[in-house]
Amino acid sequence: MKIKISIIIPCFNEEESIPLFYQEMLNVMQKMNQDFELLFINDGSKDKTLEILKKYSKEDKRIRFISFSRNFGKEAAILAGLQHSTGDYITLMDADLQDPPEKLIEMYELLQKENLDIVGLKANNHKNYGFIRRLLTKCYYKIIGSLSIIPMEPNERDYRLMTRQVVDAVLSLTEYNRYSKGLFNFVGFDTKWITYDAPNRIAGTTKWNFKKLFTYAIDGIVGFSTKPLVLSSLVGILFCFIAFLFILIIILKTLIWGDPVGGWPSLACIIIFVSGVQLFFLGIIGEYLSKIYLETKQRPIYIIKETESHTKQ
Repeated sequence: MKIKISIIIPCFNEEESIPLFYQEMLNVMQKMNQDFELLFINDGSKDKTLEILKKYSKEDKRIRFISFSRNFGKEAAILAGLQHSTGDYITLMDADLQDPPEKLIEMYELLQKENLDIVGLKANNHKNYGFIRRLLTKCYYKIIGSLSIIPMEPNERDYRLMTRQVVDAVLSLTEYNRYSKGLFNFVGFDTKWITYDAPNRIAGTTKWNFKKLFTYAIDGIVGFSTKPLVLSSLVGILFCFIAFLFILIIILKTLIWGDPVGGWPSLACIIIFVSGVQLFFLGIIGEYLSKIYLETKQRPIYIIKETESHTKQ
């Protein structure tokens, strides 16, 4: 009996990449000789992505698509794919071929051979990243590794092959603010990682600018650690202690040497510095409050406009 494998492909303006990705997947599907489901999630694309998906879904019944009413982000696309996938095994891939489809063969064989629940990929390098982005990525994984309540692998990709049991466990986590890498690690299960050299994008341009990456990093830290709140409390205590010492020094200098209290420029600098620290930690608290606010509103994470079974005429 053949195993059914669902491949979830989030897409945002990937008209150039999808044909190339599909050709690669045809070769992989032929080699593996299993049942496949290619589930494309059109995340509010403004180019011809949806047109291409409609054409392919008519020509190949293994291809399905879900098209959002607008751009909801990659996390929403991942969730929609997991919720609507029907395979025994499920994996996530990017359409730009930075997640090499041929790696799926190795992942599947390893999953079967060692009776694992998850086989994931870790990027050994990022040839398409500039020096600054590589440095920031390295720093981010070190920070989240030290702050997070659960272990996270440096440079881990969303590209991983999972059993249906793992996906069901992830879907049981119903939070609005989602950080999939963290959720996959949170549910646990037997996992093995494969390290590979990440290739360049095959076509198109990256949709991840610095602002989006920074927001994504903050979501990961806030979603899986409360240590920044503890840190803000400790820094507050430290500043109170320092202020108390300065008060004692001023009193002693005045009583013993009769020194007048002067130095308003230095005092102004200290006030500005302390105010900046306070605002910084107020921002951290604000991030946690904003997440709570979004959770309580209970808005849908995504809205479906059409699928391959219900296409607008």
